[in-house]
Amino acid sequence: MNIMIVGVGGQGTLLASRLLGNAALSQGFDVKVSEVHGMSQRGGSVVTYVKYGHAILSPIIDKGEADIILAFEQLEAARWLPYLKIGGKIIANSQQITPMPVITGAMAYPLGLFDALTSIGVSLQRVDALALAKQAGGAKAVNVVLLGCLAKQLPFKRRVWHDALQKTVKPQFLQMNTTAFDLGYAVQ
Repeated sequence: MNIMIVGVGGQGTLLASRLLGNAALSQGFDVKVSEVHGMSQRGGSVVTYVKYGHAILSPIIDKGEADIILAFEQLEAARWLPYLKIGGKIIANSQQITPMPVITGAMAYPLGLFDALTSIGVSLQRVDALALAKQAGGAKAVNVVLLGCLAKQLPFKRRVWHDALQKTVKPQFLQMNTTAFDLGYAVQ
């Protein structure tokens, strides 16, 4: 399984990749995770590759190989589209985070990104992860809400994910993140 987690710096893509990697590892899979930070300071694009299976030789996902792209922001979903394989799926947060060229007025934020993706036949699940994260107790839990949405696409039982959360998240944030995961998991 080839999964790309894409977003911008500060959204928690790295934590989400660690949670996914820990869940897959606990089920006996070979797991490779590669973090490509790029301009990962707050606001810059970040991508993480997570591959799991019986024998993973490389952590890198090439264009046309991603089974699932988990996008924490609309523009990032569109930016990484060439990596999605035919028949793959994008799970995307509906949130828009304004990049620096838009802030400076050099560019406009593209409108209708999700409509454009679905019009070309992309399997897209839209999620208002920010609203669900706030419901769970904090906007920073967007990453775990989206991970809950992803979890329904994978063959791991819910308790595997809860165990991964318990092993990975600081105790003071465990309840909020568990709630965020469950809210994401409940999204249809």
